[in-house]
Amino acid sequence: MNIFLDTIGCRLNQAEIESLARQFRAAGHVIVPTAGEADLAVVNTCTVTSEAASDSRAAIRRANRLGAGEVVVTGCWTTLEPDKAAALTGVTRVVPNLQKENLAADLLGLPHEYFDLEPVARQPLPGLHQRTRSFIKAQDGCNNTCTFCITRLARGGSQSRSMEEIARDVASSLDGGAQEIVLTGVHLGSWGLDLLPASRIPDLVSSLLEQTSVPRLRLSSLEPWDLEADFFGLWQDPRLCRHLHLPLQSGSAAVLKRMARKTTPASYAALLKSARGAIPEVAITTDLIAGFPGETDQEFAETLEFVRSMEFSGGHVFSYSPRPGTPASLMKGQVPGEVVKVRSAALRRVLAESAETFHQKFIGKTMPVLWEARSSLSSEGWHIEGLTDNFMRVMAVAPERYWNRIDQVSLKTASPDGLWGEIQ
Repeated sequence: MNIFLDTIGCRLNQAEIESLARQFRAAGHVIVPTAGEADLAVVNTCTVTSEAASDSRAAIRRANRLGAGEVVVTGCWTTLEPDKAAALTGVTRVVPNLQKENLAADLLGLPHEYFDLEPVARQPLPGLHQRTRSFIKAQDGCNNTCTFCITRLARGGSQSRSMEEIARDVASSLDGGAQEIVLTGVHLGSWGLDLLPASRIPDLVSSLLEQTSVPRLRLSSLEPWDLEADFFGLWQDPRLCRHLHLPLQSGSAAVLKRMARKTTPASYAALLKSARGAIPEVAITTDLIAGFPGETDQEFAETLEFVRSMEFSGGHVFSYSPRPGTPASLMKGQVPGEVVKVRSAALRRVLAESAETFHQKFIGKTMPVLWEARSSLSSEGWHIEGLTDNFMRVMAVAPERYWNRIDQVSLKTASPDGLWGEIQ
């Protein structure tokens, strides 16, 4: 059977469809790059914002329109609105998040233990979601109570995968030739707290570095309150990528309190100072929300100034959208859409400026780059893109279609989007 896998949203969703791909392949099926070639399409949905939910519905409709034999939907939007998902044309089955681990076995009529055997080597997904880097799910769910977030309702409380399960998936990816492993989770920093005996994320990182030959190990988003200053000692191993994604959401203490975030601007700034003191040339990116309910002009000004002072190397700006079922959706002082749009644009400008400043520091240096994408072929050669270990996007021209290899690159020019370089 030909199977098409599509996903919307976070890196955790990407990790989940990579896992599904390995399971379907282990059972003898073929992963295809388009829904039009598929007997079965599986769409992993997202609902973190209203735009993500809309994109999820569009992906489901697209799979049906292109002619997939049947369409199975899962993920966060599907979990929260199963009746709406089931009503979409072509959908034959709705699988909530809590049943996603057994999706392949249930669809194929296999015992759930079938995939407990040694997994097949990882192969990158064909089509739009092809990735050089391998995304590994370490943890799911969240015990935080951020007032704007719908994810806890969609994914439930924090659940850690065992170190043995994670190591097995890492080994599968390395057997498949992966040069970089990305550990993902909804609340990755809480990994291990629910295990017996309890562990912490540094234990997992140390174990993977000690027991595997992984060329690069990268951590996805980490909540700032989960990290102690000694955490950054892990970066003495150069295989641990020098990139931290630490969601801030707001630079106003009052707004953070309304968001129920367990941090303050002062503690966040102190954490970044510790990270930069311990990890040379570390890239720190963040998430920001513009227009949270009750955000005044003064509070937004505080955020803008704080974000500017943090000198981030990049980040994401989300325009606040009320998600039904969250406390923030019921708060007074909902900010008008046109104001949210202006504030979002201002934050994006500040992040773009700080990103270019960060990139400029590396002009004239030579750094290793893992090639991940080919954009076009010109008379000069193949235009390719990749990432440094500290998450700078680098573009270059290559004589061949380089992919999934690490080369030394001399960095020549910078922009907010990345750098241009020459392969050495």
